[in-house]
Parts: sequence; C-alpha cells; structure tokens
Amino acid sequence: MNWFLLQGLLRDRSRSLFPLIVTSLGVFITVFMYSFIKGEMTDIISTNANFYTGHVKVVTNAYKEQIDQAPNDLALLGVSELREKLTREFPEIRWTPRINFGGLLDIPDENGETRSQGPAAGLAVDLLHPSGGEIDRLDIRKALVKGRLPEAPFEILVSQNFADKLEIRMGEEATLISSGMYGGMAMQNFKVVGTVHFGVQAMDRGGIIADLSGIQTALNMDDGAGELLGFFRDGRYEEKRANAVAQQFNQTFDSGGEFDPTLMKLSEQNDLGSMLQLVDYMSGIIVGIFVFVMSIVLWNTGLMGTLRRYGEYGVRMAIGEEKGHIYRTMIAESVMIGFIGSVIGTTLGLAISYYMQAHGLDISSMMSSSTMLMPDVIRARVTTTSYYIGFVPGFMATTIGSMIAGLGIYKRETAQLFKELEVQ
Repeated sequence: MNWFLLQGLLRDRSRSLFPLIVTSLGVFITVFMYSFIKGEMTDIISTNANFYTGHVKVVTNAYKEQIDQAPNDLALLGVSELREKLTREFPEIRWTPRINFGGLLDIPDENGETRSQGPAAGLAVDLLHPSGGEIDRLDIRKALVKGRLPEAPFEILVSQNFADKLEIRMGEEATLISSGMYGGMAMQNFKVVGTVHFGVQAMDRGGIIADLSGIQTALNMDDGAGELLGFFRDGRYEEKRANAVAQQFNQTFDSGGEFDPTLMKLSEQNDLGSMLQLVDYMSGIIVGIFVFVMSIVLWNTGLMGTLRRYGEYGVRMAIGEEKGHIYRTMIAESVMIGFIGSVIGTTLGLAISYYMQAHGLDISSMMSSSTMLMPDVIRARVTTTSYYIGFVPGFMATTIGSMIAGLGIYKRETAQLFKELEVQ
C-alpha cells in the first residue's frame, strides 16, 4: 500500500510538489538557524571563558562585589599556595592566575618626552611558561601580527590597532602609568616586542598582553593576582560540573570574610547564564515557530488539494471505501512528503552550515564600538542535533496540516455524492 501511495505522489506532481518544496524550505531554515545560533553562542561563551571568565573563577569576596572595576587592591594574596591546594582538591581543573589592569601607555620620543599616549586595558598572564597553557588558550601565536612573543618579564604585546594609533615601533620602550595594589601610582617601563590582533573588538582597541610576573612587580602585587581562573581539562563547560565544584569550594575555602576566596561559575558572569539558557531554549523555539507556520501553510495547501481531489474522494466513497481509510491514506502521503522533504532540507541545511562553520561571516564592521567579548567572525556549528532537528518540523508540520485539511472528508455525504454524479 505504501509503495502504491508513493507511486501516486511521484506521478501526480501537482499533489506533492508544492508541499515538498514548503517542507524542504522549512527544514532547511530550521537546520541552518539552529546550527548558526549554536555556533554563535558557543563562540561567545568560549571567547568570554578564555579571555575573562574561565569555566570557574576564584576571587576574594570584596573583589567579587566590584568585579566590573577589576579592583586590584582587593586581589588574592598567596596565590602560589592557593593554586597548589586547588590543584590537589580539583585535579580535573587547570588553574591559572591573571591580573586585569588599566592605565595610560606613554610612548616617549628620542628625547624622553611624550610622543604619544593612550588609555590601555591590560591582561597579565603567564607567558614565560608555555606549559601553563595560556599562550594556546588565548591563541596568541595565531594572533601575533608583528614581532615575537615576550621572553622576559618586562616585555609586552600591544594590539595592532593600538600600536597603529600610537605609532609604536617594535623594540620601543613604553611606560605604563597605573595604580598599584596599595593605592599609590605605579610606573614601569616595558619593551614592546610584538603586536596582536585577536578579532575581538573589546581587546583590539587598546589591549596589552603582559607577563604576570612583570605586572606583579609593576603593581606591587608580589605573589598576588586579581583572579584565579579554572578551566576543565577536557575544555568543555558543563553547568552541572561547575555547580559541584562551586559547592565543594565554597564549603571548604569561603568562610564569608572580606578577603576569603570565593568561586564564581561562568554562568554567573557577564550575563552568560542567560546565554546558556538561550542556547538550550532556542532550538525548541525555532522548531515550534516553524511547526506552527508550516502547519498553517500546509493546511491551506491541503485544503486546496482536498478541493481539487473532491471528486476523487467522492468516487472512492461511492465504491465503498471508508472515510477513515481515506483519511489515513492522506496522512500516510503527508508522512512520505515530510520524510522526503526533511531529507532534502536537512542536506541543504547541513551543507550551508558546514560552509559557515569553515568560513564564517565577518561582522567586524558592526562591532567597531562594541564592548562585548565576541569574535569578529561568526560561525555556524554542526552538532549531532543538527542532523535530526529538521525532521521534527518536517514530520509534524506536514502531518498536522494534513490532519486538519483532511477533516473535510468526514463532511462528505453519500446522498450528496449521488446528486453530484447525476448532474455530471
């Protein structure tokens, strides 16, 4: 019977072509939009984790209250000992100290007078020990435009845009004017050994990358760090694991004192919690919208098809076929159309998604004034769900549309049918 119905659909294109096109288009949009949103959200979360939040972050309770200001006067002290304790307690996490700092970068001329200067936002990480993973985590080698990586504590990298603005040449001395940990003015000379471009506007406008030990000396933060970031060794953030780590940490280390360490999850920073929820809900929203819209379209298509096949249904009833059987065959036809359309739409959606995953879309022109940590090139991300998510609206919409349209079969009366036949 199914083969008979399939042959009928293939031979009568007017009955199947338009529903097939609509189904394929809806499934294509569903697959592509899911993959695109999944990739964009994943990139935003990954970028924020690598540059700012970590998967988990340890700070003092006082620092946490003013974390947007990165108050280094409220930083952690005795970081080396704390890091060793955390490594023993949480071996599944790699811990790395960082310092976020700001200040004025002054570029002197040959006479030692100010030639140019500008406000800088700096990030101090462990650059001198590649085994710490910071160079790879921030992808500094790939981001390097000119020069080389720092090899000494007082060598720094400057963003390419910032270097162009201040007309910095490789090997020049630059003076960082900032505030020390204890509130006094801090001034330190650094050597600019390279420029970087991260593809993140918030970092590329006025960013400095420095070695942790050099900034600790410059800001009087011996064995101190503003933040101690933790990254799961498998590279994946999971809210359930982070909750378990936070609960264990805060029970062990945080007694509520102003300078006691406390742990923050990625989802508690930069409004990333809402983004994680958005990723979870968005697929359901997309599927729901397209099921509704496609059902309406296919309902109307089914109604037109039912009117065109009005005589056919009448003849089938006249020769004794039950209304329920006619109704079930209509639904069976819609399931076939839904399957074929879902295969075509999913194939097209995956093809475009894979292209967007490899090449991406450059939105740097729209991010020139953005302060949000997100990449300039947005990409799709094909996951296991991408392969089957389109079949949900593909099957549901066609089936629901046919179920609604097919109700007209039950309104046909045999007595009326014979009158129609007599007229003919």
